[in-house]
Amino acid sequence: MLIGLVSLGVLLLFLIGVPIFLVIGFWVVGVSIIIDFTLANIGFTLFEGLNFFGLLSLPLFILTGDLIAAAGIAKRLADFAHSCLSWMRGGLGLATIGSCGLFAAISGSNSATTATIGGIMHPVLVKDGYDTRFAAATAAAGGTVGIIIPPSIIFIVYGFLMNLSISDLFVAGILPGILMVFAMQAVCWYLAKKHGWGSVEPLSMKRVLRTGRLAYLGFFAIFIVIYGIYSGIFSPTEAAAITVGFCLLAGLLLTREISFRQLPDILLRSGQLTGMLAPMIAISIVMQQVFGLLGAAEAVANFVAWFGDSEVVVLLVCMAIVMAAGCILESLPVTVIFAPILAPIAMAHGVDPVHFSVIFLVGAAIGFITPPFGLNLFVASGTTGIPYSKIVPFALMYLTGLLIAWMLIAFVPWFSLAMIPEIG
Repeated sequence: MLIGLVSLGVLLLFLIGVPIFLVIGFWVVGVSIIIDFTLANIGFTLFEGLNFFGLLSLPLFILTGDLIAAAGIAKRLADFAHSCLSWMRGGLGLATIGSCGLFAAISGSNSATTATIGGIMHPVLVKDGYDTRFAAATAAAGGTVGIIIPPSIIFIVYGFLMNLSISDLFVAGILPGILMVFAMQAVCWYLAKKHGWGSVEPLSMKRVLRTGRLAYLGFFAIFIVIYGIYSGIFSPTEAAAITVGFCLLAGLLLTREISFRQLPDILLRSGQLTGMLAPMIAISIVMQQVFGLLGAAEAVANFVAWFGDSEVVVLLVCMAIVMAAGCILESLPVTVIFAPILAPIAMAHGVDPVHFSVIFLVGAAIGFITPPFGLNLFVASGTTGIPYSKIVPFALMYLTGLLIAWMLIAFVPWFSLAMIPEIG
């Protein structure tokens, strides 16, 4: 009864806009007092929860995303994608989604991907004859791959929470992320052809080579992250540090679009996002301990078992829970609250833990364009000036393609495991 009252109280705090890490913190303290769980554990666990070398890559990849945007590298990647796809109907829309995939391969953030690529491509899409609402929805949908294609900030958090290799998680996200890009491009092509949006230009290999040469800095940054981690040359944390150094030097010395005067603002932006994520990660460790004492995992396992005991049924129920949570919560709270509960249930029914991590996080990513929350929809609205309510109907068109991709990822483990040497 008392726990229910505490839960109702923190729900009200959430609804009035209190930051989610404070909401969870209040719930943890209140429930700890009720069940007589020592409060001294909270302070100790908050510190020890962040005392992990792998988490150093989190602020570094966030900083990487801000640096490549400021250095003009993202714009060059977008130009290259457009030069490759401009010969198709809807080519500029396809290029927007492709640019999101390329940007995601360096930044690891959905909101940064949506804001950066949306800011670059939305005016160009509208000028090329696309519906302005559809153009905004395209940037929002493309941003979903920001947490799937490595390096992924949320994969780092998931690997830390579930004690999985972050390198394996990064590699596991490559093919599913590409599949999501293709699924969204298929939707974009169909709608552009149906409505006659966008112009068609002849394919110019000269232009492709020219824009590719200008985008070489972005390709090299992607190479550092993907090849370095996949080959085992360095860890995700080391890859993040090297990529930050490379992007900083590229912006200062090569593109010359970053000045020393801009660095404090760039660092401040990255620090603000890190400061939002770190408390969530720390308090989630304490919350897991409280959940364990309350028997939450057993309760959810019994709920899932009520629907059936086969692997397919268990996966579908877990996916439905993630989808429902993603509609009202951002990916980080969805991960810290539900991953420690659902992952052991899936593993008990024979699902590979790395495969389930991809299933889980693709579902969380789809939540970025699913009302009533849909973080990317708000980001796209703020970036383009298009009201949230007008973007939603066009974003739902992309939802169909993403759901089909999600089903393929869930029930064809090859997509997640093929590139992991000891598994694939």
